[in-house]
Amino acid sequence: MSLFSQRSQQKELMDDLDCSGEVLEQTLKELKTINKWLGGNTVTTKGLAKIFKLYPQPSYDIADVGCGGGDMIRVMDDWAIKSKKNVNFTGIDANRNIIDLASVRLADKAPIRWLVQNVFSKEFIEGKVDVLTCTLFTHHFTDGELVDLLTAFRQKARLGIVINDLHRHPLAYYSIKWLTKLFSNSRMVQNDAPLSVLRSFSRADWERILDEANIKNYTIRWFWAFRWQLVIIF
Repeated sequence: MSLFSQRSQQKELMDDLDCSGEVLEQTLKELKTINKWLGGNTVTTKGLAKIFKLYPQPSYDIADVGCGGGDMIRVMDDWAIKSKKNVNFTGIDANRNIIDLASVRLADKAPIRWLVQNVFSKEFIEGKVDVLTCTLFTHHFTDGELVDLLTAFRQKARLGIVINDLHRHPLAYYSIKWLTKLFSNSRMVQNDAPLSVLRSFSRADWERILDEANIKNYTIRWFWAFRWQLVIIF
């Protein structure tokens, strides 16, 4: 069986919710650079633009789930300011160490609500928002967990969901494996970056998972470099 024929179930080092300290900070710093230079950030902002165009309103509440160090919230906030959109952000992550770090890194921004929550908890579903976003987050879950996750997302979001995640492809895997081996100073990045590609998705994977979650109104679009943009509209 090909290495890329189905999603890997192997856990990443980042999946340890107790990871902290210099290792975590170096990892988040390098991931920010990778996302910037490989063009991953516009996948999310273009998805938001699509939802905002469909549902024009004076302001929007956005929750970034699995927010990590807050890099995507900064990107989205900069984009919202440039686009003259009034947006209130909530950052959600299950790792308290990451949330503490994110709140410091984005201290220069307008007030952001930071929450330490498990996406499968009752408290996560209770707080409604207009739009849910997540970047490089969904590949951390099995297909079955993703069906439950999408069900929870649908209960929490009023307008839609923007998912930005990786395309499982040999070129993506071997490119990031060698790039991180040559340039990364983080053992976590060297391990997790190629593994995250193996845990990620083909178009057929997403179509199957969405069907199982009974989600019909969506678009899937491929972006360079090896990203899927999934926009779900309610």
